[in-house]
Amino acid sequence: MSATDMETYAVDKVLRTEYQKSVAAYWNAEKDPVNIRLGEVDGLYHHHYGIGDYDPAVLKGPAATRDQRIIEEMHRLETAQAEVLLDHLGDIAPTARLLDAGSGRGGTSFMANARFGCHVDGVSISEQQVAFANDQAGQRGVADKVRFHFRNMLDTRLETGSRRAIWTNETTMYVDLFDLFAEFSRLLEYGGRYVCITGCSNDVTGLRSKAVSRIDEHYTCNIHPRSEYFKALAANDLVPMEVVDLTPDTIPYWELRAKSSVATGIEDPFLTAYKEGSFHYLLIAADRI
Repeated sequence: MSATDMETYAVDKVLRTEYQKSVAAYWNAEKDPVNIRLGEVDGLYHHHYGIGDYDPAVLKGPAATRDQRIIEEMHRLETAQAEVLLDHLGDIAPTARLLDAGSGRGGTSFMANARFGCHVDGVSISEQQVAFANDQAGQRGVADKVRFHFRNMLDTRLETGSRRAIWTNETTMYVDLFDLFAEFSRLLEYGGRYVCITGCSNDVTGLRSKAVSRIDEHYTCNIHPRSEYFKALAANDLVPMEVVDLTPDTIPYWELRAKSSVATGIEDPFLTAYKEGSFHYLLIAADRI
């Protein structure tokens, strides 16, 4: 079998549906300044949003540097969001093995390693993201502990019971939750922790919301109703220990992003959906029983 045939075989094993192939193609080609420019601030590249109040001083001062101040403040808020996620992982020993499911360009994985000294595997269906993140691991000198793999988070091929903790950060809207949580339940040790931060629709009003539909269309995703998360967790021996509504905390980030040069036009639908109550920004921490 030629190298090209081997590569095609590997891709077909990871990307099992036309939808998965279209999502992978989107992220392989993605070079959105809202992700790249923010990551260039300190070398941590995130693929999620921020929480917390922004400093109004960034909107004042010299006009020539105003946009860079906004970029740096947005990055601070995104990093703060990742810190909150890591806060909910519990006690992590340096010997622990963690999984970043839908790891993007690796930002939260590097933060986890820096905080806990632990091993982290990241999985993504974007070959470009995996290559970028592994290059970052090499530059940071942590490639022995932080590794990224071109794999499907519905079928990671990692060892059963091998993970002390797993997280998803705004990635669950691309997959079936029952299939996803079945894989996480397999991977987690008894008492292990899963933390999810996600946008989800209001069961009563969200499915009829034009703003939520616009978000789905923009990201080629399928936003799940809030109740679906708890049904899928319960079906897979994952018990919610803490649920935090981060919606009020993320609105300032979107208001600031709307004033930036990296605004994409999706800011208004997010702000509308959050403020009308059809969309929630939720953190769920659940333990494997």
